[in-house]
Amino acid sequence: MSAAPHIPVLLDEVVAALDPRPGERHVDATFGAGGYTKAILERGAEVAALDRDPRAVQGGLSLVAESGGRLVLIEAPFSQMEAELARRGFAPVDGVTMDIGVSSMQIDDPDRGFSFQKDGDLDMRMSGEGMSAADFLNTADEAEIADILYHYGEERQSRRVARAIVSARPLKRTSELANVVKKALGHKPHEKKDPATRTFQAIRIHVNRELDELAEGLAAAERVLKPGGRLAVVTFHSLEDRLVKRFLRERSGGESAGSRHRPAAGPKAAPSFESLAKAVRPGEAEINRNPRARSATLRVARRTAAAPWSEGVD
Repeated sequence: MSAAPHIPVLLDEVVAALDPRPGERHVDATFGAGGYTKAILERGAEVAALDRDPRAVQGGLSLVAESGGRLVLIEAPFSQMEAELARRGFAPVDGVTMDIGVSSMQIDDPDRGFSFQKDGDLDMRMSGEGMSAADFLNTADEAEIADILYHYGEERQSRRVARAIVSARPLKRTSELANVVKKALGHKPHEKKDPATRTFQAIRIHVNRELDELAEGLAAAERVLKPGGRLAVVTFHSLEDRLVKRFLRERSGGESAGSRHRPAAGPKAAPSFESLAKAVRPGEAEINRNPRARSATLRVARRTAAAPWSEGVD
């Protein structure tokens, strides 16, 4: 199996949590360069891997050929996991792993428009379909852009940035957007974090419906896992991690189904996951080896025999 251009984060910890064994069926919901899939295959299990990026699927075809029929590669977002597995008779499964967010291959390709480190088209679409970042920024009103930057990028000066973006339209290149943000917020060379980071994150999340996809994917994983099945989710920023933590805490009976966003309604369902385990984060050695692992958080849970809950997570 060939070396991958993307280093899977917390690989040993994910594999230990999944504990794949010969004859088991596992889902890699975010195939990417296939790092987790390869490790699961090496343990003797079968894998159904999903990715909405057609380039990732194309890059994984050689691994399909090498797997001896134990790997099915599916071009689809993980929110569609349940339907895709049912179509292939692959469910229920023993494990699901999800590595949330953008892959190294996507970040490092300037043509994809995910990063401001290199100039490229202002695209940011993981699937290559639908509304691009440029489409959104050049057509949305100032208030909508500000809301997206505030909620998805946690940008405290979202209104100032949105005003600058609207004034600078049309925007077509990543460098143009980055310069607009830097000018609006000010950027001192000694500052570690580029001020455009939050804006790029927010727009990427919006264009790809990432938090909605995550919520739907978690609910789908709950439905396809058999009793005793393991779920492992790696996130890279607080918005993702909070959503995963809340889902697992709620589903394990750790908090009331009601919240300020959704009032409690009727009796609480039986816990569909065992109590939430402590989060796992990369050690210093892994961070030195792969700096992009610095912000990673792994949460794992084991499925109970209870029926899946009827609603998703908000």
